[in-house]
Amino acid sequence: MRDCRYPKAPAGRQVDGAFTEKHHGLHYTQPYIHTVFAVKGRQSLIPKQHKEALHQYVSRIITHKNQTVIRINSMPDHVHILVGITPDVAISDLVRDIKADSSKWINKKGWIVGRFEWQTGFAAFSYAHSQLDAMVAYINNQEAHHSRQTFREEYLKFLRRFNVSYNPKYVFDVEEVSKT
Repeated sequence: MRDCRYPKAPAGRQVDGAFTEKHHGLHYTQPYIHTVFAVKGRQSLIPKQHKEALHQYVSRIITHKNQTVIRINSMPDHVHILVGITPDVAISDLVRDIKADSSKWINKKGWIVGRFEWQTGFAAFSYAHSQLDAMVAYINNQEAHHSRQTFREEYLKFLRRFNVSYNPKYVFDVEEVSKT
């Protein structure tokens, strides 16, 4: 588990009362995004003994992009990341970079036999600053949550809670859908 409780912001950026200075003035924003994505085929390929190393590596990817890591935690088949993002970064670009860079890193480390890949796509949900403590607690308690519900149940619950339209045919990998 990686907990960066409201960490020091990168240069030129303040965390509470966040601002980003750009060529066209100041942007007073601080979106907090919780993103979730799975291992391809929802296989259990993130070994417990390597979780912390993965969290640290993902944290470095995010901070290298000048974004603020709030919390990272994972289960063997998926990852939860809570991040404070700047308005000049697209969530999809950040997640693409996290997934691409971490996949290469995991494969280079040789943690699994064969090739490690993340599932196509991701989910992202926005939170207010006042909701961060509850969201951090939720991400911290992944093992307890998953003793009561599967990742699939959790993922679909988030989509429904945030009123995200989805086609069940495309929520998970095609091979996964054909099994249900």
